[in-house]
Amino acid sequence: MSPTSTQSDEVRVIEQAEPPARFARGWHCLGLVEGFRDGNPHSIEAFGTKLVVFADSKGEIKILDAYCRHMGGDLSRGTVKGDSIACPFHDWRWGSNGKCTAIPYARRVPPLARTRTWKTMEQDELLFVWNDPEGNLPPAEVTIPQMCPGGTEWTEWVWKSIVIDTNCREIIDNVVDMAHFFYVHYSFPTYFKNILEGHVAIQEQNGISRGDITEWTDPDFPKLLGNRSVAAYYGPSFMIDDLVYEYENFEVESILINCHYPVSPNQFVLMYGIKVKKTEQVQAEIADQMVHAMIDYIGTGFEQDIEIWKNKTRIDNPLLTNEDGPVYQLRRWYEQFYVDVADIKPEMVDRFEFELDTTKPVDAWKKEVADNLGRRAVPAGQSV
Repeated sequence: MSPTSTQSDEVRVIEQAEPPARFARGWHCLGLVEGFRDGNPHSIEAFGTKLVVFADSKGEIKILDAYCRHMGGDLSRGTVKGDSIACPFHDWRWGSNGKCTAIPYARRVPPLARTRTWKTMEQDELLFVWNDPEGNLPPAEVTIPQMCPGGTEWTEWVWKSIVIDTNCREIIDNVVDMAHFFYVHYSFPTYFKNILEGHVAIQEQNGISRGDITEWTDPDFPKLLGNRSVAAYYGPSFMIDDLVYEYENFEVESILINCHYPVSPNQFVLMYGIKVKKTEQVQAEIADQMVHAMIDYIGTGFEQDIEIWKNKTRIDNPLLTNEDGPVYQLRRWYEQFYVDVADIKPEMVDRFEFELDTTKPVDAWKKEVADNLGRRAVPAGQSV
């Protein structure tokens, strides 16, 4: 006779719906703006379609649908002519307002010759495009804040991008996931708090250096003690991280950008960039060296995330402990960008704060670090 099944005996079943076919409403960064000002059209696959990005005669960046409304030619393979983009198929020319400006071989332009235009914004040397399935213009209150305050000096952006074959919700989950920073990125968080309100999701984090991962071998360079970070998503896809590394007798202030735009429901382009602040302790030459070292380190962290994403499954009902953070609350916040504005519910945008109790994880991680250092100290061939 089989044993009686109780609730505690039930196997947890993973639930996974298909990712939404709709793309998030909000500002999405396309990268460094100067890269689009070379006089050529640029192709961007995003939001389930293809866009053409080009600069007009005044250097202003314009974005249109890439497929010509005449016979479907790819405008991003065409030529910038004055303030218009010319199709390589039949030379139909499309202006920044979406209207066909000329057809050289035709007597007149059809009155209905109009294509879709995309709202753009430039800020801190970055180019943004607005996506809204309802076709509404961006409200002023959801703009991206200025990152570099006046009167401060910073290095140039060092910028990287990579295509990821999964749904972009995976990277959003990291906002509340403290534990993965220790196990995946080999950092050591000691303080972790989330604040969700309106279109902003904040992650506050402090941490200490891990002696079992980073060895201090250069007596001429100060020892890294730890870091503190205030990272905020402004909308669904653009995160600004005010990241400070704490050394023995100085600090390195930086701005880390983690952003993405969707290509399809199961693919997105991840971009990340960093600037380092120039100070009396971190002068220009040192700052320029550090920004390149930091982008390599940050890149390693994203590679670790990507390896996880490549091998995990989508899960809509994660089984959580208190120390896993407010995953479900974060996902409710994220859902606001996938529904019509009229369907946004208070629980998606009302202020929510959660400070994680780090007592248990810090105790466990201190022991793990000590055990790792202990094994390292034992000569080869001997047991601990």
